[in-house]
Amino acid sequence: MNRTDEPGDLQGQISRYREVVLRYEALDGEIDALIMSHGGSSDKMPPDDLRRYRQMARERDDLFSEMRELEQSLQLDDDDETEPST
Repeated sequence: MNRTDEPGDLQGQISRYREVVLRYEALDGEIDALIMSHGGSSDKMPPDDLRRYRQMARERDDLFSEMRELEQSLQLDDDDETEPST
């Protein structure tokens, strides 16, 4: 039996996925706001903001990777929604 076959574990994974998605979206918004506050480019950021931007971008990348892993584990696939059922 695979881990997602257990109801409690499945609920935990779904809950974690939702948390990760919300955190990813919030962090992405923070990054966008920081970039826009410097004219839409990280090139114009002072060193402290550039360090902050890079740290947030790394965290966002980690969250994105975790989202993809959870999607695979939960067998979430966008293609399933677009293919006609037979």
